[in-house]
Amino acid sequence: MYELIDGKKVAEELRAQIKSEVSKLDKKLGLAVIIVGENPASQIYVNLKSKMCAQVGIESHKYELKKETPENELLKLIDKLNKDRKINGLLIQLPLPAHISQNKVINSVLPAKDVDGFHPTNLGKLISNEKGLMACTPKGVMRLLSYYNISLEGKNVVVIGRSVIVGKPVAQMLTNENATVTICHSKTKDLKLFTLNADVIVSAVGKKNLVTADMVKVGAVVVDVGMIRDGEKLCGDVDFENVKKKCSYITPVPGGVGPMTIACLLENTLIAYKMQMQKGDVVDN
Repeated sequence: MYELIDGKKVAEELRAQIKSEVSKLDKKLGLAVIIVGENPASQIYVNLKSKMCAQVGIESHKYELKKETPENELLKLIDKLNKDRKINGLLIQLPLPAHISQNKVINSVLPAKDVDGFHPTNLGKLISNEKGLMACTPKGVMRLLSYYNISLEGKNVVVIGRSVIVGKPVAQMLTNENATVTICHSKTKDLKLFTLNADVIVSAVGKKNLVTADMVKVGAVVVDVGMIRDGEKLCGDVDFENVKKKCSYITPVPGGVGPMTIACLLENTLIAYKMQMQKGDVVDN
């Protein structure tokens, strides 16, 4: 019998902890979010971030730019927010329009304010297993596994997906916990050959029913990071109804990893503030 990994519950508990800690601070924390263009999914996500910020006592600052905004104009805004001491965390909603270099934009964010954890400095700290700002979705995956006391040491883990946003950082986080990690992707031949040997599967591709029951061994832990809109419903990479029958633990979509992403973003804003205070980079408003 499988156990459902309840991301809503874990995220709610994490937000309560953050709210309690933020309420004791003398300074109001500020999170700035930049969105370029009118992507409906991005708009929904940004609005949800603002709502969650309000719940825990973090001030949310939203900057909406037109799709045609020149790259240099976006970079100027980022530079301004990097220098603004009222802003402790800064993220740029992805994806960006084609004429803007995603790497250039990510690299322009001050590492100490990079609450998305995408800056090369923060990715380097992750590889070195140093404390820093870690990518929110992978961090959320790790928190869920920890919450449910799922041991990773010595376990065979297959990560499906190699993006810098999820696949690569979560693979490194799993490695840091002494798991034996295999990264699979769109060019992998015979994916099933790898997943059948996995104690834990983390799928982050965005392809409906990518992971089916015949690809999963009995007792495996399955973490579904995929999110695909299927008509009016949301689904993930995993054929949930059939795969759950073979699992020890499994995340649902929605209600699994998703809620943890924003909760970890809020936590990163608090961590960023603490790091800035240690360096003397933040003063009272």
